[in-house]
Amino acid sequence: MSDKEHSQPETTEKKSQNQNHRTDEPKVVEPTNPIPQITFEQLPQMLRDAATRVGWSSLLPVQARAIPYLMAGRDLMVQSRTGSGKTGAFILPILQTIDPNQHAPQALILVPTRELAQQVAHEAEILGGKKIQSIAVYGGVGYQKQLDAFRDGVQIVIGTPGRILDHLIKRSLDLKKLKVLVFDEADRMLSMGFYPDMKKIHSFLPAKHVNSYMFSATFPHYVIQLADQFLHQPEILSLSHDHVHVLDTEHLYYYVQAMDKDRALIRIIEMENPESAIIFCNTKVKVHYVNTVLQRFGYDSAETSADLMQNQREKVMTRMREGKLRFLVATDLAARGIDIPQLSHVFQYEPPEDHEAYIHRAGRTGRAGALGVAISLIAGMEQLEMQRIARRFKIDMVERTVPTDEDVQEIVSQRLTALLEARLRSYDSVQVERMARFTPLAKSLAENEDESALIAMLLDDYYQLTLHGQPTPTAPAPESEKTPQKSQHSRNGRSQHSGTSRSQRGSSRKPRRR
Repeated sequence: MSDKEHSQPETTEKKSQNQNHRTDEPKVVEPTNPIPQITFEQLPQMLRDAATRVGWSSLLPVQARAIPYLMAGRDLMVQSRTGSGKTGAFILPILQTIDPNQHAPQALILVPTRELAQQVAHEAEILGGKKIQSIAVYGGVGYQKQLDAFRDGVQIVIGTPGRILDHLIKRSLDLKKLKVLVFDEADRMLSMGFYPDMKKIHSFLPAKHVNSYMFSATFPHYVIQLADQFLHQPEILSLSHDHVHVLDTEHLYYYVQAMDKDRALIRIIEMENPESAIIFCNTKVKVHYVNTVLQRFGYDSAETSADLMQNQREKVMTRMREGKLRFLVATDLAARGIDIPQLSHVFQYEPPEDHEAYIHRAGRTGRAGALGVAISLIAGMEQLEMQRIARRFKIDMVERTVPTDEDVQEIVSQRLTALLEARLRSYDSVQVERMARFTPLAKSLAENEDESALIAMLLDDYYQLTLHGQPTPTAPAPESEKTPQKSQHSRNGRSQHSGTSRSQRGSSRKPRRR
């Protein structure tokens, strides 16, 4: 579900449950030995009562098809579109698994964000009634409420990997009685860099098999590899109006203001968090400008155009192929013959002048059965060109809303909180004692609005050093930014240096097969 949906936890799925089903039934891929879908009337009485409490009178397609597999205890990967009712698809069968007389965590649901943790916990609380207790566990808040819930014997724990791991290491959370493990929005969890924490959490699971399930809007290759590690002989159930199972290339576009296109690119990159990408421009002047902007914002990027010597272009391409360069900014001419099997994204900073070039650009990604994403930034009359391209090549292009500064601030805050909590977990007693010297100063700076910039500067530097392996970038500003009015820190306060380095992402987003 989108963040917008997360902000309305009480009404999103409840609304959809009470509406008639869509007439265009989703495409379905069933497991090898399929189980017939279930109707609302066929649910056990306890689950019907739970659904009735939230006003449901029927099941959505993903619920009707997935619930029988979860009730049968078959490890499952479920692909379903955003807003399809996935939360109800795993909460309802979990309720049947829970022993209300056993006061210990029996179900663990891992989610990528605090908003989703709150939304899922809210739904679990309503569906579970008074007999089954649930708690949302995430970083950036105090521990006491979470500790109290564990001591009181909460049965369903919904949380982000970092904070869950904190509790496991401190032994405030015990998973010995765990029966069910759910990974919700697995693709997003990996894109936020939670893979190492997920692996460590897995080591705390009981020796006996825990029924495990993975829900995701898409199944790129790295999510499937994750399932191989955490699920036992996972089966696939795919329900989607747009695609089935593994996507080849997804075509997206953002309508942006022409003067804001550079900053829009930065915000989109931060939200997408691509493993690697090529950004296409129509001219070498624009290539140089975009590359400079990326470097100013702390990204590992390089440019290639006809201005470079052949040996220089070859060096850049070698770095890209070897995974030592995350972003390449290029013209169509310079990008001819590029073959990078694991390229996750292609960005089109401006539509190509030749319609055929769109196919060549988009074709750089989505290879060897992996998920590819082609993203176009459209301003003004460029929208007409993209419509012509879509009609000519029969491409289903999906429009997305440009992320706001607030969206970026939220995602950066959550990533950094997870990083800092992981760092703190590695400290020994002497390091904690040494760190305590600065606690009064930290409180003083936080309480003083004028001094809070010092904390922001330190957090930004740590983010840069951890995710990019370098301090705040000092690349020269693009020509259009050399006046105070257009400096990096004066354009609506946009000073986030964001994104994840190739080396950092390599350990968190591409789990190896067993």
